[in-house]
Amino acid sequence: MPNDELSLIEDRVGKRARIKAKERAILVGVDLSNFDENQLWTTTESIKELASLAKTAGVKIQKKVIQSRPKPDPKFYIGKGKAEEIREITRDVGAQVVLFNEELRSAQSRNLEDKLGTKIVDRTQLIMDIFAQRAQTKEAKLQVELAQYEYLLPRLRGWGESLERQAGGIGTRGPGQTRLARDRDKVQKRIDSIRAKLREAEKELDVRRKRRLESNRPIVALIGYTNSGKTTLLNQLTGAEGFEEDKLFATLDPITRKFELPDKRTVLLTDTVGLIRKLPHQLIPAFKATLKSARTADLLLNLMDSTQDKLEARWQTVNGILNDEIFDEEHTRPPMINVLNKRDLVEENKELEASINGIKDSVAISALKGENLDKLKDLIEKKLGDEVKQVTLRLPYEKAEILDWLYQNGEVTSEEYRDSEIRVEGKIEQHLLSEMSFELDEDQLEITS
Repeated sequence: MPNDELSLIEDRVGKRARIKAKERAILVGVDLSNFDENQLWTTTESIKELASLAKTAGVKIQKKVIQSRPKPDPKFYIGKGKAEEIREITRDVGAQVVLFNEELRSAQSRNLEDKLGTKIVDRTQLIMDIFAQRAQTKEAKLQVELAQYEYLLPRLRGWGESLERQAGGIGTRGPGQTRLARDRDKVQKRIDSIRAKLREAEKELDVRRKRRLESNRPIVALIGYTNSGKTTLLNQLTGAEGFEEDKLFATLDPITRKFELPDKRTVLLTDTVGLIRKLPHQLIPAFKATLKSARTADLLLNLMDSTQDKLEARWQTVNGILNDEIFDEEHTRPPMINVLNKRDLVEENKELEASINGIKDSVAISALKGENLDKLKDLIEKKLGDEVKQVTLRLPYEKAEILDWLYQNGEVTSEEYRDSEIRVEGKIEQHLLSEMSFELDEDQLEITS
């Protein structure tokens, strides 16, 4: 489908189009903290994060407005009086867009659009727009496009004037309704087309992942809150030159590089997309696609910006997404090290360590200055365990119990029963080799790699 035709469909959603760089914006949030004791994030912190998202999109913030309410207004999200106040502020500062800190319902967006007379963009749209700007690979672009159309589909409406002119009466079908039905059909066909392309792209990704797994090198996945310094750490450990920027979602596409542990093992380190609170559910498949490297990892490094407030809340956000969206019964979560980055910007490192008292397996570093990376490598080495060796065994039948032992303590990849012996290929950690070799003659055990 031509892009201009899809643009016309998007225009008919109303003024709620994609946000543009250098637009002037007002940020709006509703503070429920006085009524919700379990709220981990204050509205001020949440608006601060929205401002970072807006900055990433290139938007110029003119003013921030927060209203305290027991619950969002069903019609306007904010109160009617506050909507009128924001309308005046919008005119005074020349704002072209009003950014809301929550995902708005379709009716709320339309009502606000009519009331304020300006473009309305919610948090979900803003995050999707940033993804659209920064996606580089074919897979990432398709995932973001799919998310945008799935968000758009239930919000489609016909031209207001056409709907008003359509004939009344039961069973009638006016021109506005016909156009709306056509638009929905076009968007649905595009969604189906993208899903088909993604299935093909997924096959290609699975082949590449299988090759990495067959290399027998441990895989470590860098995860964490967006803009915590993951790419900087990857560059420090591997000597790579990945793209670094002080903005949210600077990395959307996974990058894999090699680095060496103190015991001389080569490790594959993968940088993944940053996570964020209130992740739009339409983008969950995109995150799953880019975070599949975490599923195949032997170890996770959860990078945290130690200069930020609410470290534990950010830790809970990351854990929640991993547990609820990425891993399931079929994909057991690997062990995780919590890496507290930017220790050089925190005066008291002891206070930093104590600030996440309940979080185990943590180490404080500075990725930018390369501080404490040796301690991090030692912890990675410890968590990964000993190097895994590939072995070939020629077991006489009187020593067949060693095969059972290997099943329990290592991995058997093949076994062949011959006239006088069992030929076995498998994998085992190095520290267990001596225990097994003690029972075998020299010609019965071969270490192949």
